[in-house]
Amino acid sequence: MDLTALERLAAERPPALRELSERLVFGEGDPDADVMIVGEGPGEEEDRCGRPFVGRAGQLLDRILASVGIDRDDVYITNMVKHRPPGNRAPKPEEIEASLPLLLAQIRLVRPQIIVTLGNVPTQWFLRSKDGITRTRGRWYDWHGVRLFPMYHPAYLLRNASRERGSPKWQTWEDVQTLKAVLVTLPPKQGALVVDTAEQAGLF
Repeated sequence: MDLTALERLAAERPPALRELSERLVFGEGDPDADVMIVGEGPGEEEDRCGRPFVGRAGQLLDRILASVGIDRDDVYITNMVKHRPPGNRAPKPEEIEASLPLLLAQIRLVRPQIIVTLGNVPTQWFLRSKDGITRTRGRWYDWHGVRLFPMYHPAYLLRNASRERGSPKWQTWEDVQTLKAVLVTLPPKQGALVVDTAEQAGLF
């Protein structure tokens, strides 16, 4: 199965997602990317276009990546939840759980060497931690042999515009440079990405 086939299978929403928008925002980018970026869920503009990270936050994300020479087309971008929650609320735990088989299938197909989590929701799930993003950002973690690198969500940066030393924007500039420094040292991919079978239950 490839990502195109997976997207077709994902068109039917699980019952747990019935409160969310009907529009599927699957993900996009290089299907063989070394870096996968995982956000929380689609916003209004993403729901309208059917593409992830195309609103103001997405445009800022593009600029953050471009600042260190990373092109959006060279990464794979998706969200934990693929349908917009009403009023852009945070996804409920049961909505995240219902969306996990699709996310894990995307990870298995893309086989990223680095997963960048944006904000609390994806970071806390991947790390199995309640620590906030201010404590986890800018540090490297291991997730089933994949390097995990939490960063601030660009929507948070839009609400915190200061560029003073130590501000979230300043820290993000440091973080994206760290990401780039590791990205250029990655070796070629080796074989399939194996995720713990307990977490693979229910994959397409």
